[in-house]
Amino acid sequence: MPKSLMPVTLLTGFLGSGKTTVLNHLVRQPALARTLVIINEFGEVGLDHLLMSHLPDDAVVEMSSGCLCCTIRGDLVSTLKDAHWRFSRGGERQFDRVVIETTGLADPAPIIQTLMTVDVITRRYRFDGVVTTIDLSNAERTLDTQPEALKQAAMADCLLLTKSDLAEPDAITALDQRLLAINPSARRLRVQNGIVTPDAVLGLGLFDPTTKLPDVARWLNEEAFRDVSDEGEGKTGGRGNAMDAHDHGRDHVHDDRHGNTGGHHHRHDPNRHDNHIRAFCLVLDRPLEEGMFDAWLKLELPFLGAGILRLKGILNLRGRQGPVVIQGVQHIQHPPVELPAWPSDDHRSKLVLITRDIAQEAIEASLGAFLDT
Repeated sequence: MPKSLMPVTLLTGFLGSGKTTVLNHLVRQPALARTLVIINEFGEVGLDHLLMSHLPDDAVVEMSSGCLCCTIRGDLVSTLKDAHWRFSRGGERQFDRVVIETTGLADPAPIIQTLMTVDVITRRYRFDGVVTTIDLSNAERTLDTQPEALKQAAMADCLLLTKSDLAEPDAITALDQRLLAINPSARRLRVQNGIVTPDAVLGLGLFDPTTKLPDVARWLNEEAFRDVSDEGEGKTGGRGNAMDAHDHGRDHVHDDRHGNTGGHHHRHDPNRHDNHIRAFCLVLDRPLEEGMFDAWLKLELPFLGAGILRLKGILNLRGRQGPVVIQGVQHIQHPPVELPAWPSDDHRSKLVLITRDIAQEAIEASLGAFLDT
């Protein structure tokens, strides 16, 4: 992947969860001095040093920190496509990264799909990750009643847990376990008054921002799924055992069907939204035939559709010297990237999935059928 591609971070979170407070803090940090901040369809609370609600569509303002900020109510593609010349001086671009703040009710999937697949975007930008704010004082009710909030949490690469001073310790512990079950691989950080270091929320993508080299272990975070499975409680998913082309054995999957509640009474509620969420990692021992795996992606993922919330993977494909990295959101896949070398001596293929209403066994059976063909 070219190093010149500008990273784009998506900042989301349900109404009142504190994402604008976080953004207010971030844009004052030197690390974001050359950042284009896009407020998508107006945040519910404007940046405190700008009257965002009084600005016309697509207005551009330079902040004292050096950030540029614009509001859009129209086409994100057009805004990003034209940004390199609209936000320039003397022919030089004035920003090196982009942060997009969504409204509290936004589904992050369409924005991620745009960043991954639209050609005029992928030539200049790379999707870096999703940061989601979670209000600890109100999260249980929000996750129980608002499917958009659950999707924001499930698709996140980093979860910022806000307003801990307003929540009881037992409630914080229970919510932490709930979020671990929904999205094991996401970072979970407690935030007071919106204060978070830029390096905690930037550089969430495949490439390490300090070395510019791929950091597969950090990005895939496969160990988090092992930790969830080993704890044996409060799970919606687990870590699948190694599959090969002839023997598709798997570990026992810890999920809500087995009543592993971790002491959280909501787990038995059949109407609870996150009872439908599964998070798991599949490990495949043998190298894969590229054509067969491509066929599985092209035929099965569109059929599964919205049930695949996030997919990340590193693949050992026959005929390829280095590993191939894939990632996707729902039925949309980012073009595969072949890395120059394996990051470790472990050359097994690994797929991390977060799904809705799709069991791990269904994915294993589907993939196994293609690998056995």
